[in-house]
Amino acid sequence: MADERLEAEWVRGWCEQTDAAVTELMRSFEARHGFPPGRSVVGLATPASHKATDALVELTPIPSDLTTMYWVIDEVSLPDVDSGYFVHPASTVASHFREYGAIEIEGEEPALVFASDGGGHLFALAGSGRVWRSATASWLAQFDLAAAGLQEFFEGLTQRISQQR
Repeated sequence: MADERLEAEWVRGWCEQTDAAVTELMRSFEARHGFPPGRSVVGLATPASHKATDALVELTPIPSDLTTMYWVIDEVSLPDVDSGYFVHPASTVASHFREYGAIEIEGEEPALVFASDGGGHLFALAGSGRVWRSATASWLAQFDLAAAGLQEFFEGLTQRISQQR
């Protein structure tokens, strides 16, 4: 179980720092890689995304950290950080839940897929607060522990951005 729950203020700070770091990274991207970067987004929540979060909560019980995250973040798209990282909007999570259901991980409460990487691997958050990553690009794959919680997950993204600068 994650030791501490995610704080909205921490998420806001992460968004500000990440947006600035990605902007800096993209300034030299084309010179280093020989092609232009994709469109990176650290999108803050809006009234429309809050409605989508409310609809997701009505659809299925979701881990409290995911609710906290979605009250601050609408979506994150970092296509040029490693192979890419994407935190899906709450509306996408709801659509995926309707289509695929929750992820079953032995010893965990059902988990909701909230993100993916450019290789198609999925990230799911369980009721314990732990983040799990699919071993392959499949909803039916085995899921392995990726982070003790969402804060550790986001801190890992920060490290990946820093390693590319």
